[in-house]
Amino acid sequence: MKRLLSIELQKIWKNRASKVLTITYFVLLSLLSLIASIKFDIGIFKFHLAEMGIFNFPYIWHFNTFIAAFLKIFLAVIIVSMMANEYSYGTLKQNLIDGMSKKELILSKFLTIILFAGISTVFVFVMSLLLGYSFSSYTEIGIVFSDLEYLLAYFVKLVGFFSFCLFLGVLIKRSAFALGALILWFMVEMISYAFAINNLKNTELVNKIYDFFPLMSMWNLIKEPFTRMSSVKNLQQAIGENSIKNYDVHWYSIVIVLMWISIFIFLSHYIIKKRDL
Repeated sequence: MKRLLSIELQKIWKNRASKVLTITYFVLLSLLSLIASIKFDIGIFKFHLAEMGIFNFPYIWHFNTFIAAFLKIFLAVIIVSMMANEYSYGTLKQNLIDGMSKKELILSKFLTIILFAGISTVFVFVMSLLLGYSFSSYTEIGIVFSDLEYLLAYFVKLVGFFSFCLFLGVLIKRSAFALGALILWFMVEMISYAFAINNLKNTELVNKIYDFFPLMSMWNLIKEPFTRMSSVKNLQQAIGENSIKNYDVHWYSIVIVLMWISIFIFLSHYIIKKRDL
């Protein structure tokens, strides 16, 4: 496994575009800390995000993983290109000639996905820990390390999304078209979801069905954190809205995404196995 991972990392690091995207991704993750510096003072109106509790433990685990997940598109481009470049540069055929099996080929890609997701998760963990201890009003150990399931959900979400990107890269063979297919599928899910909600008039049933769709299932792993903020809840109560929303990470949501990961990796291997390279 170490050998397979080493081969993939060398390919990525020797590719200038992949190197730039990787560095950009982690730089942007670091810039999440700048959210703490957002401050507006307009007369009696004062707006300071850090003072609104977004970096309080354990809420910070929810907030940071939700925001950081939007940046996964940078690594998605690398994952898609990683597969597309195999066809463009002929390295796929060369690896097979050199003795690598088709199973090992897909395994090497999947190990790279796991590594990227793992490093990203650790990075978000460390950054959140530093921000939390800098701004949180609660620093008791029991509070600090509660709600860490959001990090697990973040990791699974990245692995799921990158596995989908790998599958598209294997299926389509051209990075630009594969990314286009990803965007198209996103639009299909969103438009069909809106259409179903509008026409079926049964939001609960539609949500249960769409919980099993690839991108929607990944989105459901980490619910939006904004309406969980105390300031938002106080505002809702002031205007008479007392909505009850479950923000927990559910085990069945993780199982659904794990199911999709298995399907995407299996299909990627099946296509490579059957395709004439």
